[in-house]
Amino acid sequence: MLTVSLCLGTLLPLVSGQETAAADDGPVRLPVMPARLDADAACTGASAQRATTAPWEQGNLQLTATWPFSDGAGVTVAVVDTGVSIKAPALSGRVTAVGAAGQDCVGHGTFVAGLVAAATADGVRFAGVARRARILAVRGTDERGAATAQSVASGIAEATAAGADVITVSSALAQGSPALTKSVEAALAKDVLVVAAAVPDPATGSSARDEAPVPRAYWPAAQSGVLSVLDVDARGQRPDDALLPRAADLAAPGDGVVGIGPRGSGHFIGSGASFAAAYAAGAAALVRSSHPDLTAAQTAARLTASAYPDDVPRLDPFAAVTGVVPQTPVRAAAPAPQAPLHLPGDDAAGPVRRAGLFAAAGAALVLLVIWAALALPRARTRNWRPAGAPAADEPGGARS
Repeated sequence: MLTVSLCLGTLLPLVSGQETAAADDGPVRLPVMPARLDADAACTGASAQRATTAPWEQGNLQLTATWPFSDGAGVTVAVVDTGVSIKAPALSGRVTAVGAAGQDCVGHGTFVAGLVAAATADGVRFAGVARRARILAVRGTDERGAATAQSVASGIAEATAAGADVITVSSALAQGSPALTKSVEAALAKDVLVVAAAVPDPATGSSARDEAPVPRAYWPAAQSGVLSVLDVDARGQRPDDALLPRAADLAAPGDGVVGIGPRGSGHFIGSGASFAAAYAAGAAALVRSSHPDLTAAQTAARLTASAYPDDVPRLDPFAAVTGVVPQTPVRAAAPAPQAPLHLPGDDAAGPVRRAGLFAAAGAALVLLVIWAALALPRARTRNWRPAGAPAADEPGGARS
């Protein structure tokens, strides 16, 4: 099984297909979570290692500051993936499975569900974004992790029928289908927020490409109304040869992130936009829990409007839950990023700058109210009227 060493929060290539990733208390070697398994491969086993310190992504997302305001209670997040193990300790008692989706041979779906909603355990500071949200396990692939437009469409339809509030879709397909389009439309019509990976996850152990990738659409993320999420690493960047979408709504941690496995209490490490989508789905659960009056579309708009501005806006759960933000529509179509993303390295930069923006907006509103209170009475004494309105002595004008 491929493993990586966890240290210092960055991914640096090593020999033999290994990488170096982050922690605060020295190296911890973690096995890599696969996205799919070969036909003759054994199911993913339990990890013998645990990451006892908080992963970089939790600090990046300011989760400890967000949890006092929302924990995802009352919200159900469907994970359309390889399944979610009902035996995963960090999700104990909060997983409902559709059909056979309570068994997860690959482990990828359980890893995603843990990023959404894993609870903390003794001696471990890792946790999911929405620690009291419920997980709905839905199979969107075959047992080995291979996905088709039909399997993903069926998974979304089953998640909608089972009452999900948020659906996270890990697959990013090169081609969609009428059935996939209809399943997404049906979910949106039921006020379900659909979050999807903007690009496919990299194959485990894949090598660099000879040519730079050309931006293209991947489904269902490219469909209008779906919240499309791109992955970045601890430095806010992506590899030069990483796949690019034509458009993405949000960027979130997805490269070198720590998560749970389908068996045991050990941890794995993984990279891909499916994990970034999981973080966005967890943030959506926080918003829908703390602002139950918002529709799915308004929740998506809140996540994008509160995001830290960058090439692709960076997810900011704290601002989404606590801030006063404009309700702007989710992207229908936008150009894809052509260059590596550059996000701020200072974890406090996003909240501080956004707080300044909110304060500036509030000050502007106060000044506008003061101006109106002083200017409008004076304007009336001078017979001010809106452009195009008839004067008092003109036909149709009011007379005293």
